[in-house]
Parts: sequence; structure tokens; C-alpha cells
Amino acid sequence: MSETAERERTLASRLRIAIVRLNRRLRAQTESSVTLSQMSALACLWRNGPLAPRELAAHEGVQPPSMTRVIAALEDLGLVYRRQHPTDGRQAIVELTEAGNQRMEQEVSVREQWLDLRLAELTDQERDTLSSAARILERMAR
Repeated sequence: MSETAERERTLASRLRIAIVRLNRRLRAQTESSVTLSQMSALACLWRNGPLAPRELAAHEGVQPPSMTRVIAALEDLGLVYRRQHPTDGRQAIVELTEAGNQRMEQEVSVREQWLDLRLAELTDQERDTLSSAARILERMAR
């Protein structure tokens, strides 16, 4: 393997591990009674607004039957509700309840407070570097 290819593989590995660890640390900031799949669906609805179950499944990259189970669990927890689609009576629209909105606001607030504390420990140059990296990671995630 060439030196360049080895360096890129190492970078890919280091980024993957760092992102996974950071994500794990962020998730640990809140005690959650919901699974990662459920939290991801909640976050999707919080960012995008009400969606049909099929649209939510597509956003999340899962099959509709899997999303149906996630939605049912979130309904049982009182975090989402289904209402009839305004133009297609065969479909439903899934929407966050007030409790679901509050849950997401709390999750984001706690995690961002923790991250703000970690960022405050860095130098200005390190924060600038992370700002540039965030733009790149956002582009890569599309």
C-alpha cells in the first residue's frame, strides 16, 4: 500500500473512532428511556417537521415496517402522534407532541452545554480548526 493510501486509511480510521467516541460521550449526557433509533426519528421530526411514516423511514434509511415499530413505541411514550394526511386518507402524518418537542429541546440543550464546556478548554486556534472541520464533516454527511 502506498504511503498516501496508508495515511488516508489511518485518517479514516482515526476520524471514525473519534466521531463514534464523541457521539457516545454526547449521548451519555442524558439518561434516555428511548433507543437510538427512536431518538434519531425524534430528531428527524424535530428538524424537518411532520412527515408521513414512509418519508420518515426514507430520511432515516430504514424500511417502513421498522419505522412503524419505532413510531408505535414513540406514541406509547407520548412523544409523537399520528394524524390523518390532509389530502390522502390512506396515509398518516407523524408529528411531535409537546412532550416530544420538550424532550428534544432538553436533549439538545444538555448535550450542547457539555460540548460548550469541552470547547472552552481548547485554544482559539483549535476552535477555529474544529469550525473548519465541522463544515467539511457537514458536507461529507450529505
